[in-house]
Amino acid sequence: MSGGSVVLAEPRGFCAGVRRAIGIVERALDLHGAPVYVRKEIVHNQHIVSELEKRGAVFVDSEEEVPHGAVCVFSAHGVSPGVRSSAAGRGLDVIDATCPLVSKVHQEAVRFTRDGRTVLLVGHGGHEEVEGVLGEAPDRIVVIETEDDVRRLGLPDDAPVAVLTQTTLSFDETERVVAALRARFTDLVTPGDDICYASQNRQSAVKDLARANDLVLIVGSRNSSNSLRMVEVARDHGAAARLVPDAGHLDAAWLEGVSSVGVSAGASAPEVLVDGLVARLAELGFGEVAVERGAAEDVVFSLPGRLADPVTGRVPRTPLAGEPAPAPGGV
Repeated sequence: MSGGSVVLAEPRGFCAGVRRAIGIVERALDLHGAPVYVRKEIVHNQHIVSELEKRGAVFVDSEEEVPHGAVCVFSAHGVSPGVRSSAAGRGLDVIDATCPLVSKVHQEAVRFTRDGRTVLLVGHGGHEEVEGVLGEAPDRIVVIETEDDVRRLGLPDDAPVAVLTQTTLSFDETERVVAALRARFTDLVTPGDDICYASQNRQSAVKDLARANDLVLIVGSRNSSNSLRMVEVARDHGAAARLVPDAGHLDAAWLEGVSSVGVSAGASAPEVLVDGLVARLAELGFGEVAVERGAAEDVVFSLPGRLADPVTGRVPRTPLAGEPAPAPGGV
C-alpha cells in the first residue's frame, strides 16, 4: 500500500433536523433529569444513542414500555396517530422531535387523503418514517419502492392519486419512480420535492467524490437510510463505495491500489466519527486531506417552546448544520 490523499465532502454529517432532535433529548434531560424515555432511536446512529444513554436517556421500541406519566420523546422519524393516541392514553409527557420536513409529509398525506386521493408513498416499507406516514390513513396510502411496483398497482389509470416520498431517498432513483407514475396516471398531483435538502446536498457532493476518487467511504450506521443511499449514489457514479459505521470498521484491504479516498457522512453521523476515520486513514498512509465544498447550508430548526429556560424564558438555539455539534450536556 503506497498511500494517497483524502477528499472530505462538504456538506456532510448532521442536518438541522438531527441537531434539533438530539438537542431536544439533551434539553429534556437538563430540565427533567434522568430518565427521559425515547421511542425508537432518536436518530439512526448508534454512537449518538450510546452517548445519550450515558446521560440518562432510555430508548424503547414502543411507547407502551414507558411508565405512565413519564417524559417520552418521539424520534426524528415521526410517528403515526395511533402512537400519539396510545401515548396520550398512558398519560405520557410527550416531547415531539419529529423533523419538520417529515411533519410536512404527514400534513400532505392528511390533506390529499381527505381530498379523496390515494396517496402513493415512495419509500422503504418498514422504515420508521414510512410507518408513521402510512398510519395517517392506512386504507388510502400505498407504499411503493420501484418502477415495477408502479406497474403492479391495482388502480385504474385515471384514479385520483398524489405522490409523496420518504425524505431520505436517493433523488435520482425517486425521480425515475415518479416519472413512471406520471406516465401512467392521468390525475396525479405532486406537492413538490419531499426529499430533504440535506439528503439532496449530501448526494450531490457524493457524486463529485465518486467522479474524482477511487474509493468513497460514507460514515453512517447500517440502519441509516440516507447514509445507505449515499453509498448507492457513489456506486452509481462509478466509484467503489463502502459504509463505515466508525474507524474500527475500515478494512485496510479496501485501500489496495487506491490513490485517493473520498469521505462523507450521513445526516445522522457526528463529526467525531469522521475525525476518527480520517485519523485512521492517515495511519495507513492517506495523510493529505483536502475539502471539496458544495452547497452551503444555513437551515436551523428551533427547539419546542416548552423547552425554554424556566428563568429567562429563552429557548436555546440549535447550531447550524455546519457548526460544531453541541457539547455533552448542552443543546
